[in-house]
Amino acid sequence: MDAFDEEMDLLVVGSGAAALTAAIVAADNHAKVAVIEKSDQFGGTSATSGGVIWIPASHLAKAAGADDSPDEAARYIDALAGVDAEPDRIRAFVDNAPRMLAYMEERTEVRYASIPYTDYHAELPGGKMGWRSHDPQPIDGRRLGDDLARLRPTHPAGMLFGRISWTAAEAAPMITRMPGWQKMLIRALWRHYSDIGQRLRSRRSRFLTSGNALLARLKLSLDARHVQIRYCHALDSLIKEDERVVGAVVRTPAGVRRIGARQGVILAAGGFERDAAMRGRHLTGSPDPAWSGSQGGNTGDAIRAAQQMGAATRRMDSAWWAPTIKVPKEDRARPLFFERSLPGSIIVDARGLRFLNEAASYHKAGEAMRNASGGQAWVILDARFKWRYPMGPLMPMIPAWMHPAAVRRILRKARSIRELAPQIGVDPDVLEDSVTRFNAHASRGEDPDFGRGQQPYDRYYGDPKVTPNPNLLPLEKAPFYALPVNAGDIGTNGGLATDAWARVLDDAGRPIEGLYAIGNSAASVTGRSYPGAGSTIGPAMTFGYIAARHATGAN
Repeated sequence: MDAFDEEMDLLVVGSGAAALTAAIVAADNHAKVAVIEKSDQFGGTSATSGGVIWIPASHLAKAAGADDSPDEAARYIDALAGVDAEPDRIRAFVDNAPRMLAYMEERTEVRYASIPYTDYHAELPGGKMGWRSHDPQPIDGRRLGDDLARLRPTHPAGMLFGRISWTAAEAAPMITRMPGWQKMLIRALWRHYSDIGQRLRSRRSRFLTSGNALLARLKLSLDARHVQIRYCHALDSLIKEDERVVGAVVRTPAGVRRIGARQGVILAAGGFERDAAMRGRHLTGSPDPAWSGSQGGNTGDAIRAAQQMGAATRRMDSAWWAPTIKVPKEDRARPLFFERSLPGSIIVDARGLRFLNEAASYHKAGEAMRNASGGQAWVILDARFKWRYPMGPLMPMIPAWMHPAAVRRILRKARSIRELAPQIGVDPDVLEDSVTRFNAHASRGEDPDFGRGQQPYDRYYGDPKVTPNPNLLPLEKAPFYALPVNAGDIGTNGGLATDAWARVLDDAGRPIEGLYAIGNSAASVTGRSYPGAGSTIGPAMTFGYIAARHATGAN
C-alpha cells in the first residue's frame, strides 16, 4: 500500500448540514477532522433549503407545550414507510434526534424554534398537528466575514420575491394573507432595503434565514473548533485495506492527493439527481436533471465511490419529489412548495385533465405527477389568483409584462379557458370541461374527485378568508394563465444502504468497516415517504451525530 500524503482521524466528504454536524461532533470527541467540498462554496443543498428540521419530541417542542414521544414518531414513520420500514434505523433516529438537537444547542451556535407546522400526514397514527418541525433562527451574515461570499445562496423559491430573506414564521402568514400580513411584508422589505451598505455591494441579504442561517451557524461552530473546509477538493475514490476503508483519493487544485482516515470516512455529499446518466437509469418518469430544484453539485460521486467498495444501495428509484417550474437560464428549477394549496388554480396533465390533489404535500404531488402525467403538466390560474398569490416565478400584484423576459417566455395567457387550451397543446373541450367541473364543486367548497382541502396539511397553506374550504375557489376571472410544471425533486432519497450507526452495508448486509453515509448519500430512514417539513435535514443531522460518535468511539 502506497503511503498517504497526509493522515486524519476522520474524513468528511461534503459540507452540508449533515457533514458539518458530523465534523463538529467528531472534533468534540478529539478527532483530527478534514472536511472536503468539491465546489468553491459550502453548505450544499442544505444551504439552499428552508433549513427546517423535523425532530420528534424535542426539548423545544416540550417547552412549547407539545405532547410527543419517540414511540409516537416511530409509529408514524412506520405507518408511512410501510414495506420499506427499517425498524432499527427508525428507532435510532427517533431516539437520537432530540439528543442531537439538544447537543447542538448546548455546544454550538445552532439555534432553532419549534413551530406549529403540521406533519404532512397528521391523520395517520402517531402524526401531529405541529411542533416537530423546527425553524432555524436568523443570524447576521457579517459574522461570517469573507465566508459570507462562500455560503451557497438560498434557492429563489425559498425567498420573498425570489430575493428577500424571510423566516418560516413570516412566510405562511404573508403567503396566505392572514391578519397582519401587510405589516410583516413592510418589515421584511424594510429589513432588506434599509441595509444600504449591503445593497450597494450585492443583491444578497446579510440577514440570514432558512438554510443559510443554519449553515452560517454550523460554519461558525466549525471555525471555533479550528476545522477547515477544503474547497475544490473532489472525492475520486475510496481506499480499502484489509476489508476496511482507510482513506480516499481526492482531486485538489494542487493535484491528486491520498488522504488517510484512521477512524473512518463519512460520505455526506448529497444524492445523484443532477447526474444525467444515474437519473435516466433510476428515476424513470423524471429523467431530466434540469427538472430538479437541487443544486448542481449533486452528481452521485460518493454513491459511486462506495459501490466500488462493494456497497449496497436501497430505493434508487426514489426522491424527495416536488412539482417544479423551470425558468430558462436559471441553474435549477423552482419547486412549488406551497402555491398549489392556494385557492383559484388547478393542475392538469397533457390531456387537460386533473389528476391529483393539488394541495397535497409537494412530495405527494410530485410523486403523482411522475406516476400519472408522464412527468409534465400545466398549472392553470385566473386573474384573481394572479393578483392575490404567488405561483413559482410569477409574483402577485405585479403585471405579467413587468416580469423578467425568461418568465414571460414560459407564461401562457388568454381571455378564456378555451383560448388557453391550444397554447398548452390540449383539446379545448377537455380543458373547458375540466375547469367547468372543478368550478361547480369549488363554488361549494368541495372536491369529490381528489379531496382537496380535506386533510390538515392541505389547509396549512390555504387562505383562511376563503370559506368553507380555504383551498378552493372557482377559476372565473379572465384573463387566464398557465405555466408548465414538471415532475421534479429537491434531491434523491434513495442511496447507500446503512445500519443504525450509519455504517454502509454490503450486499450481504454486513458493515463495510470505516465507511459511513449520511444525508442524501444514504437511503432515507423514512423510506419513500416524507413525514413533515424538515424530514430531509433532521435525519441527516441526526445520523451525522450518530456516525461521528460511532467512528470516534463515543457510542
